[in-house]
Amino acid sequence: MSKFEGRSGAEFAMTVERGKIREFAAAVGSDHPLYSGDDPISPPTFLASSAFWTTDASSPWGDEPPDLSRVLHGGQQYVFHGPPPRAGTVLHGRQRIDRVYSKQGRRGGMLEFADVVTEFRDADGRLVAEARATLVVTEQAPTASAPAE
Repeated sequence: MSKFEGRSGAEFAMTVERGKIREFAAAVGSDHPLYSGDDPISPPTFLASSAFWTTDASSPWGDEPPDLSRVLHGGQQYVFHGPPPRAGTVLHGRQRIDRVYSKQGRRGGMLEFADVVTEFRDADGRLVAEARATLVVTEQAPTASAPAE
């Protein structure tokens, strides 16, 4: 997997929509007034919805994505370089595989980690936010276990 380190996908555009901000805030159980009204800001984790704006071309994995049956979400972090984006903002995102490394798992298999960074820029090219996800790829797909009785 280390051959992917440093690889970037194509840029994608994401519109921060007022209704989607409101829906996202409701989905995470927040009724904070900053997320409603005519000029709401987006909740900090709203950028996770960028997954709905990406395409195969914007994936840094290209035509060799990891086997999703072996992928675990190991962590997520958001860094803002100013206030969270407001409704109406068009963000331009680009994903890159920042770092790839391996560790021995406790149950005997190797674990490969990939830190995937998505940079979000405004129309002027200024860096607005970064999302950093850590993916964990297990050596083997998990096996089904018998239900407890």
